[in-house]
Amino acid sequence: MRIVIVGAGSVGRSIARELLTNGHRVLLIDKDPNAIRVTSVPEAEWLLADACEISSLADAGLEDCDVVVAASGDDKANLVVSLLSKTEYGVPRTVARVNTPANEWMFDEAWGVDVAVSTPRLMTALVEEAVSVGELVRIFTFQQGQAAMVEMTLPDNSTLAGTTVGEIHWPADTVLVGIIRGERPIAPSRDDALEAGDELMFITVPESEEELQQLLNPRA
Repeated sequence: MRIVIVGAGSVGRSIARELLTNGHRVLLIDKDPNAIRVTSVPEAEWLLADACEISSLADAGLEDCDVVVAASGDDKANLVVSLLSKTEYGVPRTVARVNTPANEWMFDEAWGVDVAVSTPRLMTALVEEAVSVGELVRIFTFQQGQAAMVEMTLPDNSTLAGTTVGEIHWPADTVLVGIIRGERPIAPSRDDALEAGDELMFITVPESEEELQQLLNPRA
């Protein structure tokens, strides 16, 4: 894929390195000359320009772009880039970085954002995931459809311990997508039995989260 990353700071450069390692073509854009550090990611293309201007996006060749990643430290710029990418160039996929959690409500389809990634909220979720047992923790919200990835570490006193996945009636629009047991990930099948201490990963919707919490740990 051809991917354009707006914002060549440490976040943008790190994303670029990972994508290049995976075999993608990457263009980094930044309006700050000090951010243009070609030697830091020599395999990428670089463009010194203001990505909030249509002419800059034309120079970046967005008509041939598969994904735009708005990764700057400015929420306003990330929203403008996402909107222009969608409305002017029809980019199939836009991913936008949210720097201030209070601005999350704006990062939706109305602003051309397919996926919003809130670094502060994600870090908070990972902290909670690391210390919470028996509590449902929201890890990530998908912008389209408002589905979310949630996690729970099954407590020692859970009534579901020893129950096979196929015996459990999960709430509506809820899918068990993974089990982490010790250091080993497991793709769950109907015959897998849950164990206390399992980290269970689900895709679900907000209206089913309370029911899922009660099912997994009714004593909470």
